[in-house]
Amino acid sequence: MPRQRQKVTSREKRRNQKDAVQQIQNNKFTMREIEPITETQEDLFDSYNQGLNFAAIGTAGTGKTMCAMYLALNDVLTKKDYHRIIVIRSAVQTREQGHMPGTKEQKESLFAAPYADITNDLFGRGDAWQILKTKKQIEFTTTSFIRGLTFDNAIIIVDECQSMTYHELDSVITRVGENSKILFCGDTRQDDLKSSRNRSDVSGLANFLKVLEKMNSFDIVEFTPEDIVRSGLVKEYILMKETLPAVA
Repeated sequence: MPRQRQKVTSREKRRNQKDAVQQIQNNKFTMREIEPITETQEDLFDSYNQGLNFAAIGTAGTGKTMCAMYLALNDVLTKKDYHRIIVIRSAVQTREQGHMPGTKEQKESLFAAPYADITNDLFGRGDAWQILKTKKQIEFTTTSFIRGLTFDNAIIIVDECQSMTYHELDSVITRVGENSKILFCGDTRQDDLKSSRNRSDVSGLANFLKVLEKMNSFDIVEFTPEDIVRSGLVKEYILMKETLPAVA
């Protein structure tokens, strides 16, 4: 008796074709795996993998933002718990954005550049950031535009947090909605508020960290010049700068 062939419906065929295309896309759009380089980076990975929110605070060039972006991207792309990444940048340089010509996206594109560079580097292709934006898996904004928003099912990365007032930090953390995590990255030595034209602008990070220290859901990971991984030159410069208190 001849074997009967299983009939494949048009709907099943389209689904199979879609799955095949998706598999090809996934093979071409993959993020490289990175491992912690320093013990402090390893502490950061451990805190994140334990389900904690964190504040990565310390010297420039230690990979704080890179690690935060990698961990967040890995979860958004491999788990169903989180749908998108929200990158929020200090608004110090953008307080006058309302007077700049162009759309909100055009005004912010310059400040989103570092995160686009990190993302493109992690994927090894120059269009990774734009692809993720198109898929609504990543977005960028500044503290100028978060009032009234709630971020559900998201991983929120707050960068340059040392250049935010306490009011801004308070506004950001109260945007966290259901099933979301928030990651703060900052360097107390690069406080842009010191050069602000508004003398009432004072960094609120020190007082904000005092609150986070009392929260069981947060871990504060401190980076030192010994953790610098950007380059030998940067590490040497910062170490030498710290020997001259008047300069540092």
